Amino acid sequence: MKKVCSILLLSFFLAALMTSPGSAQTAEEIIQKMIEVQGGKKAFESIKDMTLSGNLEMVQQGLSGSLTVYKKEPDKTRRDIEIMGMTITQAYDGEIAWGVNIQTGSIEEMEEQQAAEMKRESYPIISWLYPEKYGFSFDYTGKETIEGKDYFVIEETYPDGFKATLYVDTKTYLSYKAKVKTMGPMGYEVEAEQFTSDYKKVDGMTIAHSMVTLIEGEEFMKVTVTDVKFNTGLEDSFFKMKE
Repeated sequence: MKKVCSILLLSFFLAALMTSPGSAQTAEEIIQKMIEVQGGKKAFESIKDMTLSGNLEMVQQGLSGSLTVYKKEPDKTRRDIEIMGMTITQAYDGEIAWGVNIQTGSIEEMEEQQAAEMKRESYPIISWLYPEKYGFSFDYTGKETIEGKDYFVIEETYPDGFKATLYVDTKTYLSYKAKVKTMGPMGYEVEAEQFTSDYKKVDGMTIAHSMVTLIEGEEFMKVTVTDVKFNTGLEDSFFKMKE
């Protein structure tokens, strides 16, 4: 479950936020429109930290709980999952990725692959404003029709070579879904898709309040966001691994 939960935040802070009218023919133009509706460059650069809270449902396991995600610029992320009476924490403090081992309850550094996933989630929100500075690239690969609706398809490449495919509504410019290859619960590579919807304005930012994750086409996880806060003054120490 720990590895698959990384999918949840893979594109959440960026791809799941945007909307804008109009049309575009390149990845750069599409992304610019997605940024503009957020309030533009000024709004993105004003975010120092972000906290999202919500309800979590692990569909296949029949479990439910709560999820709180914390992000501090430029490179820190933490999530606390409360489920079955346990709190599972996973975090990246800018240097070290760590988490609670659900078998032993001990706090441990993450293995290499999971640490890489946490680092990807921790890139700054403004990396979409300055992709070359942060080592990102975007390629527009054309349109795809899904259930009668057209979507722009953008391939996002991370600094470490990891790729995510983003689907953006051609009329509203809402992010519809993100698709990635990741390590599944059984230890082998799977295709994961995250669908985002129920967009709402929060302090001038447009945030998806519903996320559904599919693994190999099967519904795996649902998240309903109930609260979003910006710039609450999160301390660096909050993201550090405790002894």
